[in-house]
Amino acid sequence: MKNIKMGRKVAVLGLFFVILALLVFGVYNAAIPKTVSCFSGDEIPSYLGATFEADSLTTSTSGEMRGQYKLFGAIPVKSVTVSRIEDVKVYVGGVPFGIKFMTEGVSVVGFEDEISNPAYKAGLRLYDTIIKINGKKISGNADVSEALSGGGEVNLTFLRAGKEMTIKFKPKYSESDKKYTLGVWLKDSGAGIGTLTYVLEDGTFGGLGHGICDGETGELVPITSGSVLGVTLNGIVKGKKGEPGELKGYFNSSKVGAIYKNSEVGVFGALAEIPESIKGKTYSIGLKGELKEGKATVLCTLDDNVRREYSIEISGINRNADGNKCFNIKITDERLINATGGIVQGMSGSPIIQNGKLVGAVTHVLINDPCAGYGIFIENMLRQSVKEEKAA
Repeated sequence: MKNIKMGRKVAVLGLFFVILALLVFGVYNAAIPKTVSCFSGDEIPSYLGATFEADSLTTSTSGEMRGQYKLFGAIPVKSVTVSRIEDVKVYVGGVPFGIKFMTEGVSVVGFEDEISNPAYKAGLRLYDTIIKINGKKISGNADVSEALSGGGEVNLTFLRAGKEMTIKFKPKYSESDKKYTLGVWLKDSGAGIGTLTYVLEDGTFGGLGHGICDGETGELVPITSGSVLGVTLNGIVKGKKGEPGELKGYFNSSKVGAIYKNSEVGVFGALAEIPESIKGKTYSIGLKGELKEGKATVLCTLDDNVRREYSIEISGINRNADGNKCFNIKITDERLINATGGIVQGMSGSPIIQNGKLVGAVTHVLINDPCAGYGIFIENMLRQSVKEEKAA
């Protein structure tokens, strides 16, 4: 009997320690981000007494290394990636910029006649992106016409939801145009307006805080080249519940810079000159570990073309987020609410300032509440920008 009671006590005690261990590991798993950030030269931060230990085979050529946080230097509690970021001073944007770009391949935006169209019968569909014909890369409508000029069967390669596919068919001859055609309407370029987030001393910049995506499919547009143009804003469509608003404007200058990358976390490029409107003051970078829930400000430009600072509230910080929805923002400044209704299209990329540091940028608005939306950690943008520069 005593042995049975002792066994029960041991089992209960064992269960207690298992539950305690699970609680401890749960606390550390929640407290420690999967990617820990620090400036180059700074010590890697500790969390609740746990310290970082790098893996023996880790590599840091990209400024990142793998390792584990351990309690008492022995008990592993979480595997993480440590990302080192250059402690740079930046000019903050908050001013609009225009984008004109050429896409990789050409996108199908319509068919002349699906019933008799050989391309449609072979499997081509709306919003597919044609990238090759007979093995030759396609970068515009002129390339398509040239590739079809000889007539005969063609091998057409296209992208659908990121997957490469190939079909064979014989194009039809157009009596009215006196040439062979696909019988489809194609798009090979685009343009839009966004907000500049930051500019480095050498003119490289990041903007938008999210990528340029196809309006129909929502997929990232593969850009082969792009230009940055000056913009004058001349109107605002106020945002309402269920109806996103918009900053309206027009391009007012020739090329002032170039785009070298379109990514999930922003558009990146280089300016010929740093805009006069943002010169005069530089800001330090605030890492995600420094970001706090509560008051902050956002810099943006409206249709009077004057950059101003407006109050916002930050909440719901997700330090594990590596995309463009890292924390919640709420517009609280009545001036901005009265002018725009909240967050509107064209404000994406507006820099967010907290405690005198650049901590992030506006990325999205909530359709059912135009005063609410999402922000991105500024380090997510900077990290992507740095990787691109090293690859260039």
